[in-house]
Amino acid sequence: MLPRPAHSARTRRTSRILLALAAMAALVSVDLPDAAAVPPLGVTAEAGSDATSKRVGALFAGSLDGGHFCTAAVVHSDDRDVIATAAHCLDTPDTTVFAPGYRDGKAPYGVWKLTGVSLAPGWTDGRDPDEDVAFATVAPADGGSARIEDAVGGFPVATEQPDDVTVTVLGYPSTEETPLRCANTTSLFSETQRRIDCPDLSGGTSGSPWLANGALAGVLGGYEGGGSVPEVSYSAVMDDQALELYREAAVSAG
Repeated sequence: MLPRPAHSARTRRTSRILLALAAMAALVSVDLPDAAAVPPLGVTAEAGSDATSKRVGALFAGSLDGGHFCTAAVVHSDDRDVIATAAHCLDTPDTTVFAPGYRDGKAPYGVWKLTGVSLAPGWTDGRDPDEDVAFATVAPADGGSARIEDAVGGFPVATEQPDDVTVTVLGYPSTEETPLRCANTTSLFSETQRRIDCPDLSGGTSGSPWLANGALAGVLGGYEGGGSVPEVSYSAVMDDQALELYREAAVSAG
């Protein structure tokens, strides 16, 4: 029997290698997340139901039937019951309730009433847009003793961010029943105001958290109440005053 040509053996080895690589690629593709699931920077899309979005919720006037008008987020505190939003969202705290993870008319983590509010003097005395940040303590609207952070977790609070920090904004337009998400690189509009370009962040998204590496680095508000057009939004820079408000809310909780 004549020996097989050498190139035939190499062809078989190459074929086996290619088949093995194809099989590995098929297995890997099953486990890899879909890159298209996360929109590119500057694109606004519906936020998925995950550990991040359940810490963000809508603020309602009185009850879920009252319509939602702003957004807020749970932040970490020792007493586990603090939320952050824009100061201009808390003009009527006695009748405002919070529904974390709100979606399609349902509040899967309950409805929470405000029990205390921390506002900067510059806001209460003159509605200074540079002080349009607020923290509030909450308790179950039904009178229970649960703590909101035990239900959904809480974001840490971060100050002193770079001028061009990339943040993710999650918020509820008043005409939508699901939250929207947009991430983009920010810029300083002024020494005290940060700007982001994201479409469709219309009325109702005031108070939305600006998350930098999973930490609260601002809330939608400030200049022009957060922006006069849906494509451009603002946040007061989180400074020492905002950090003091956060500490005040955390200490007074419970």
